[in-house]
Amino acid sequence: MFKQAIVRKPCKNFQFGISTSKLGKPNYQRVLLQHSKYIEALRKCNLSVMELKEDDRFPDSTFVEDTAVVDNKFAVITNLGAKSRQGEEIEISDKLKVYYNNIESIRKPGMLEGGDVMKVEGHYYIGLSNRTNLEGANQLSRILKRYGYSSSTIPLKKVLHLKTGISYLGDGVLLVSGEFKDRSDFRECNLIEVQESEAYATNSLRINEYVLIPKGYANLKKQLLNFNFKVLELEMSEFEKMDGGLSCLSLRF
Repeated sequence: MFKQAIVRKPCKNFQFGISTSKLGKPNYQRVLLQHSKYIEALRKCNLSVMELKEDDRFPDSTFVEDTAVVDNKFAVITNLGAKSRQGEEIEISDKLKVYYNNIESIRKPGMLEGGDVMKVEGHYYIGLSNRTNLEGANQLSRILKRYGYSSSTIPLKKVLHLKTGISYLGDGVLLVSGEFKDRSDFRECNLIEVQESEAYATNSLRINEYVLIPKGYANLKKQLLNFNFKVLELEMSEFEKMDGGLSCLSLRF
């Protein structure tokens, strides 16, 4: 059960962040509107939301998920793999001290971003990507072991972050797309395969009683309703332009 979320308002320099998409530049007013609706959805899920001010030094800083790994037992401050984002984690670390006594850190030469970390019950999957290296994954694994969790690594081939292509919705259900459809790691879960044309929506987000999904993905919505999930749809077009998804926009604990 999640009780708290941390979000950060997108800054005016948001359009200058890192992006591999070819969807054009985001419209800042629509960015702010979509972010506001996202916060409303978090509150509908019964979360108390800490809203941080925008930080123009870091165009990508609204994607707070990458700055930490948060569990009910501890928090881990990451060492962001993208140089332009290094420093985003400092204020997040300070804010998490309000909620956590146990705060760990990933140290250089380790690199780790929260978008590459997915918890499935008592096990953590860690994606090895351009943003998360083996040293960072090994550091996190050692931390997890101290708190009683197992972990394993998954080399990524195409996606930016692990949770770009796979999301755990609880109750033994995983959303998978692309390179994750045929992996043996997840055979014990019920897999919902997301078709290629809706791959962006694989980054959906289970929060308490609801599953948040990007708006406009009818097939996935139907699949989730067939699993008896309560679905909330959110417009995410402007964040998609900057390689961002639903999970990227908050830390939830």
